[in-house]
Amino acid sequence: MICFLIPETSIKAQDHQFGNWYAWFNNIKFNTKWGLNNDIQFRAGKDWGENSLFLIRPGVNYYVKANQTASAGYATTIITHQLTGGQQRLTEHRIWEQYIITGEVFNIPVQHRFRLEQRFLKRPDETVFTQRARYFIRGIIPVNSPLKQAFSKGCFFALQNELFFNIQNKNNVNGSLFDQNRAYAAFGYRFSSKYDVELGYMNQFSKRNTQANLLNHIVQIAFYTRL
Repeated sequence: MICFLIPETSIKAQDHQFGNWYAWFNNIKFNTKWGLNNDIQFRAGKDWGENSLFLIRPGVNYYVKANQTASAGYATTIITHQLTGGQQRLTEHRIWEQYIITGEVFNIPVQHRFRLEQRFLKRPDETVFTQRARYFIRGIIPVNSPLKQAFSKGCFFALQNELFFNIQNKNNVNGSLFDQNRAYAAFGYRFSSKYDVELGYMNQFSKRNTQANLLNHIVQIAFYTRL
């Protein structure tokens, strides 16, 4: 159902790291046409104070059709690197636009998300601009419910993959069109049509330009609310 990209660069030397991510994904629907969404995430290494990232990403939803949603919003991240002699904090501001299409693949409900980001990266000695495109696909497989029926409660498996591409000013980041790939598998429980929780493993491959590519092994706990 989901294709995982393994670029040629993945065969080179890699820096293996381990992390913990905690996320809350929230959607609020006001009426048949308008709503809000918001992500709040905390990401860290094995030690919570090591290379941590805090992200807030609010946005506005416009429901084009029952299975299509257009959104736009703003995001900010604060990244803390643990360095010899102290910490270094970097800030990133983003404007983003996205389009979500839901459908089925082999009777499995699947979400496709196309996102464009305008990134303003504030570094110690400069602020740079770059644009990035992302493609995300996610499917949920209920454990005990028939695929053809609406799934409102019970256990499920989630599979997803996301590709990142630098489409403008790539030299301001890693110098490559390909930025990263995130493959993810999780086991979750749906309490109702409004609430999910899941625990999963993410394999994040990130392209680097001056050092070994990053292969990050991540345990993620995620909460989903649909109000």
